Amino acid sequence: MPSEKKISSASDCISFMQAGCELKKVRPNSRIYNRFFTLDPDLQALRWEPSKKDLEKAKLDISAIKEIRLGKNTETFRNNGLADQISEDCALSVIHGENYESLDLVANSADVANIWVSGLRYLVSRSKQPLDLMESSHNTPRFAWLKTVFEAADVDGNGIMLEDTSVELIKKLNPTLKESKIRLKFKEIQKSKEKLTTRVTEEEFYEAFCELCTRPEVYFLLVQISKNKEYLDANDLMLFLEAEQGVTHITEEMCLDIIRRYELSQEGRLKGFLAIDGFTQYLLSPECDIFDPEHKKIVQDMTQPLSHYYINASHNTYLIEDQLRGPADINGYVRALKMSCRSIELDVCDGPDNEPIICNRNNMTSPLSFQNVIEVINKLAFFASEYPLILCLGNHCSVQQQKVVVQHMKRIFGNKLYTETPLSSEAYLPSPEKLKMKIIVKGKKLPCDQDILEGEVTDEDEEAEISRRLSEDFSREPKLIWLCRELSDLVSLCKSVQYKDFETSMKAQNYWEICSFSEAEASRIANEYPEDFVNYNKKFLSRVYPSAMRIDSSNLNPQDFWNCGCQIVAMNYQTPGPMMDLHTGWFLQNGGCGYVLRPSVMREEVSYFSANTKGIVPGVSPQVLHVKIISGQNFPKPKGACAKGDVIDPYVCIEIHGIPADCTEQRTKTVQQNSDNPIFDESFEFQINLPELAMIRFVVLDDDYIGDEFIGQYTIPLECLQPGYRHIPLRSFVGDIMEHVTLFVHIAITNRSGGGKAQKRSLSVRIGKKAREYTMLRNTGLKTIDDIFKLAVHPLREATDMRENMQMIQESRVLIETADITHDKIVQCQKAGMEFHEELHNLGTKEGLKGRKLSKAIESFAWNITVLKGQGDLLKNAKNEALENMKQIQLACLSCGLSKTGSGHADAKSKRCLEAIQEKDTGDENGRLC
Repeated sequence: MPSEKKISSASDCISFMQAGCELKKVRPNSRIYNRFFTLDPDLQALRWEPSKKDLEKAKLDISAIKEIRLGKNTETFRNNGLADQISEDCALSVIHGENYESLDLVANSADVANIWVSGLRYLVSRSKQPLDLMESSHNTPRFAWLKTVFEAADVDGNGIMLEDTSVELIKKLNPTLKESKIRLKFKEIQKSKEKLTTRVTEEEFYEAFCELCTRPEVYFLLVQISKNKEYLDANDLMLFLEAEQGVTHITEEMCLDIIRRYELSQEGRLKGFLAIDGFTQYLLSPECDIFDPEHKKIVQDMTQPLSHYYINASHNTYLIEDQLRGPADINGYVRALKMSCRSIELDVCDGPDNEPIICNRNNMTSPLSFQNVIEVINKLAFFASEYPLILCLGNHCSVQQQKVVVQHMKRIFGNKLYTETPLSSEAYLPSPEKLKMKIIVKGKKLPCDQDILEGEVTDEDEEAEISRRLSEDFSREPKLIWLCRELSDLVSLCKSVQYKDFETSMKAQNYWEICSFSEAEASRIANEYPEDFVNYNKKFLSRVYPSAMRIDSSNLNPQDFWNCGCQIVAMNYQTPGPMMDLHTGWFLQNGGCGYVLRPSVMREEVSYFSANTKGIVPGVSPQVLHVKIISGQNFPKPKGACAKGDVIDPYVCIEIHGIPADCTEQRTKTVQQNSDNPIFDESFEFQINLPELAMIRFVVLDDDYIGDEFIGQYTIPLECLQPGYRHIPLRSFVGDIMEHVTLFVHIAITNRSGGGKAQKRSLSVRIGKKAREYTMLRNTGLKTIDDIFKLAVHPLREATDMRENMQMIQESRVLIETADITHDKIVQCQKAGMEFHEELHNLGTKEGLKGRKLSKAIESFAWNITVLKGQGDLLKNAKNEALENMKQIQLACLSCGLSKTGSGHADAKSKRCLEAIQEKDTGDENGRLC
């Protein structure tokens, strides 16, 4: 079957418009009419039918058009009762006449809307030029480049070449194309011209290349940002990078450098313009990757206590298959360490010839030499990360072989082993920065106050749980094992202890002790005591391991436990799938070092956070994630699909993972029978209440599958997203990047009112209206304290209003001038409240509060302190953002010469305003809110 003709030039748009298509005409009275629209052959007028008007009146002269808008951007759309049912990407408006009336239309797809918008804009911008410039695409930079490419390959100089040569040439220019597809295109062209020969002319080569290698969505984007040219100059590119891509401090020279690196034609590189093919190459380059390159470096504070970080952790590291039948394999350690895993497991048993072994105790057929394993660990421990490595030692050895274990570890690891005795004067664990290049042993420890060479300790918690579950007696006592002093002394910062309850732990547990929780136990605690779990994890490390019932080595959902602050959530690296995707994606951030700093609301001593919070998190500003799924490229057939040809029907799912209030999923429509360049053109919006814990997972699936539907996925933390037009490199089911398989998207992140960080907002995102929400303080039931918090109610409301209103210049000025005063009031209330922190329990007792009521009062106190600190920080950030925005306005005014023209009075006023911005900006460097 002949393929559908692609739009690759302005003349293609005009040809489409001349052929005509049906558009919906929207009237102010909420009525919508189906009309057939065409462009006159002479390109002078737009016509539609049927119409009650005279034929000469049912038209619009191109010369009368003032502007063409894409989207629902007129009063007619805004006031139409059916507007919510109309897709933003399918709507367009033609503004015309001296009274600026609007002709409001809706296309049946975003593609068709783009054709009409691009074509009409092209006509309007060239209405005073001779028509022959519009009748051919042979005057474009692209044609000139392809002409030189063809002539260089045409060694005989006859103006024709063999089809095989043409196919090889196009394949060389675009390696992603299949040879069969290129040959089919040449056959279509030759058949349309009723040719018998298979030799290819220059014209046919150009037509085939444009048809095969032009992505319409990229062409429409280029035309939009180039102001209807067929190429981008340095100024166009600069505006695109600043307004859409969030690139700061961009210069003309930087843009010319991009053009020189990506433009394919010599003429373009010399003259400084980027045509469609070079622009496509640039958008596909690593420079336009969705992952922010800043987060490929260490960007987080690494001097916090170890308990304040999520730690990349592996379960049963020695396995590369399931835990029931899988043999031990050294490659399990190699894989984990190369993926920046910072917590690995060693189950050590007695081996032959007094040499300990590591093995799967369910399958003893292929044990590993303990010595060989730790030699590999020593070699790769800091290959991918220089931050501390935790060895979770499962000790099942006799005392005699335990001593051999110690000898090997001391000899091979040397001074990398961290064995310093924890200081009782400290309250928290050392930081990853302080523990760089150190190996920490987690395990059981003999009592320090007993001078014994060996003694009995309880078996590792995981082993005890497995034993209890496999026996009928769930209440039996944990098994005891013998431990020698030498192995005990290797354990310093991660002494394994049994968890009883939070009350006992908060009173008696030392900061260097760690509890391990089974998946079932951790889930129960997370559901019943989410706030207590978060508070516990502020000071102590907790490790969560998969249920013993997961005999297939499937994975738990790590997000459930990260939400409660659990640092070490052990994953079965050998089992790919959605849960491992989340884990791998999460630890890509912070330079992929294996340590990710938890949100401040989960670290501060006096703060309130519950994973089960519904809606807004106190002290955190919700963000709105805007995602437009534009198109896909080179989707493969699902690996496990049964034979049904190579045709697929792809669609895209967007999953948001984070706290329960943020978790959601949406999907695009299905594109029928298109794997090469399916166009989706669908926009989605998600409110994210705790951005620091949120991840977005893009999944491409086949809607017409037999056996397997999975095509590819990519998972990324929200904080690592780059805004603007981005290509997402999709990964296979096992996590490998698939060559040339991408998803083209547009990303923007705003606050609820449409503001936010300038480099994240992206200009083209359309903001919906949001109702304003105020974070309320809670009543503690302690009058003295409640009276203090009441003083903060008005400043908090003022702070929220100032932040939400800062989209206007006047409001930004008010924010800059008054933020310090409001901020001081909030901070004073916070400090006054904190003075009662140490006495809170005694105050509650005096007021007659006890049990649950006392706990509730303490919880409300923590909530209020969190709100005050968070809102103060948000106001501080808003002021800095307003200053940056005003600075940008100042630079724009100066570049446009606004400070040098106009009347003397206006000019003086303008100058004073600009000077005021400069003065405020300079003075703020030492100000209270910086």
